[in-house]
Amino acid sequence: SWLEFNRRVLAEAENPENPLLERGKFLAIFESNLDEFVMVRVSGLIEQAEAGSATLTPDGMTPHQQLEAIDRKARPLRDRAARVWARQLRPELAKAGIKILRWSELTKATQVRMSSEHRATIVSVCVPLMIALPKTFPFISNRSLNLIVELESKGERRLARVKVPTVIPALYPVAGKQGQYVMTEDLVRAHLDHLFPGYEIIGSWLFRVVRDAEVEIKELEASDLISMVEETVRKRRFGAPIFLEVEQGISDFARKSLMEGLELEEGDVYMSPNRVGYEFLWEVSRLPRPDLRFSPFTPYQPRELARTEPLFERIRRGDVLVHHPFDSFDLVERFVASAATDPKVIGIRMTLYRVGSPSPIVQSLMAAAEAGKQVAVMVELKARFDESNNLEWSRALEDAGAHVSFGVPELKVHSKLCLVVREEDDGIRSYAHVGTGNYNPFTARLYTDLGLFTCHPDVTADVTEMFNFLTGYSHQSEYRRLLVAPFSLRESIISRVHREIESTRQTGRGRIIFKLNSLVDPEVIDALYEASQAGVEVDLVVRGICCLRPGVAGLSENIRLRSVVGRFLEHSRVYWFSNGGVPEALIGSADMMRRNLDRRTEVLVPLTDPAQIDYLLTHVLESALRDDKKGWTAGPAGKYARLERSDSPFSSQEYLLDHSALRMLG
Repeated sequence: SWLEFNRRVLAEAENPENPLLERGKFLAIFESNLDEFVMVRVSGLIEQAEAGSATLTPDGMTPHQQLEAIDRKARPLRDRAARVWARQLRPELAKAGIKILRWSELTKATQVRMSSEHRATIVSVCVPLMIALPKTFPFISNRSLNLIVELESKGERRLARVKVPTVIPALYPVAGKQGQYVMTEDLVRAHLDHLFPGYEIIGSWLFRVVRDAEVEIKELEASDLISMVEETVRKRRFGAPIFLEVEQGISDFARKSLMEGLELEEGDVYMSPNRVGYEFLWEVSRLPRPDLRFSPFTPYQPRELARTEPLFERIRRGDVLVHHPFDSFDLVERFVASAATDPKVIGIRMTLYRVGSPSPIVQSLMAAAEAGKQVAVMVELKARFDESNNLEWSRALEDAGAHVSFGVPELKVHSKLCLVVREEDDGIRSYAHVGTGNYNPFTARLYTDLGLFTCHPDVTADVTEMFNFLTGYSHQSEYRRLLVAPFSLRESIISRVHREIESTRQTGRGRIIFKLNSLVDPEVIDALYEASQAGVEVDLVVRGICCLRPGVAGLSENIRLRSVVGRFLEHSRVYWFSNGGVPEALIGSADMMRRNLDRRTEVLVPLTDPAQIDYLLTHVLESALRDDKKGWTAGPAGKYARLERSDSPFSSQEYLLDHSALRMLG
């Protein structure tokens, strides 16, 4: 199912309706996604298989069977990606005036000129390392681009490795040729004789290695969590190699030597039909060609919420719903910044999962702590691939005087919460923000997410008690309005599904709409199957993994499954129930996955404003279900196909650029 999602990402690289540089970014995202899948999911399955695990998945597969099935799907996807680059993107970029040339395609005069300009740089930054099996084999860093060089001297064959340097650009402009570029690896390849004087260069081929990154942080065994996280990050760099990609045409001697040095089998090797690695496309996407990118947009920020009006006064008049990136993330940043400078604010509490760098929100928290306010921050050190960044921010916050904690052992804190405590004329009042996405200004422009600002006393009391659980010794497990994992979130969602079943039996009408990233939990899936059989209309908008099969006779005829893959990454989670004519909608951080419901702290908050609930139905959910421009539909076999287009194709994301929550709700 996850590989099917990445196939939909790859389809956007093929889609001629997308601007050309954006298509290149989709190809780079596809490769990055697939690498992470190998580093985390595949590596976990390999460990299970090697340990002799006999545990079956809900669909009855062993780890070995899953690995075989993944390989059958992943190899054709890699082949397809190679064709997208070679047959579509590279020639179309050339037509648009961006020619990425091979060294052999340059004239002799141009080669001489470029060599004289760049030889010294290449020779000084490239480090040749010998390969002398079985004694020495150099460490190959994860996902790095490398050349394996076959050499000969006095009849003796040798091998060396040269890492393609990342400290210099991936593209070199061809002198005097507007819009023409040569890849760094081609420049390196052209100057190998300067790196290996006295040797004959028999051949050189690109390769890269993907390593195991699924290193478990064993909190209960750690006397010092920070040291354990630092050790985990270090270990990840040296994770076992699990996948090798090599350039087609590589000699058997070089290929087998790489396999031996990396301790990999034939089944772990992929022979790329043209180039190896698409990381360079991020650099291509930054070329000064706005005509080949999506049109820029300005997130909406209403005048009445401008800096002249205290945000807290507006929230006191009623809940505020925001929808990013269509609404400006500045509102969230200003919520924290205002709290840092407002003399009436006495305390701020916040969860931080992936905050990015730089982070205006963390800077505001530090300023608040330095100003003497009570600042308590729950930093999740186990946020995969963000551990080092989160460690740095946690130390900076502590240095500023903030109280920093690292959550509850054996649970990841994935909930998105901020609480501001204010001393007002009529007493202490708390304000909360509950979101579906991270407090990260960079992803807030790329991901679709929702957030609710509220001072509803039940919600703020729940958030307060949630923080007491995260930072102290509270055994709180029941909450007034919030649905909280790992305590009652799954049961609360399933009970609402059952409520919809009962309502349908009584009235003949019932509807459920979920919009989420992943639907995997067997108990929730079984409840939705039961709802379908009872006649409830179920619509699902699932970006990525979905283990439910829609449209199966006798099981799920009343379930429709959609997926939207477009300019922005769909990241918001919405759970909507018709509830006998009084609709209920919840937003928050939780996907319906076992890991989210059992091994993470997650929060869903119910909305109370009928206009906001209607906004979620009309503008968020039904617009996604209508999307026949970027929408996909799945059938009973789990296969996805693009929705059939109407005479006037509709894109939900384009629509929302003009229908953000703040614009529609005021």
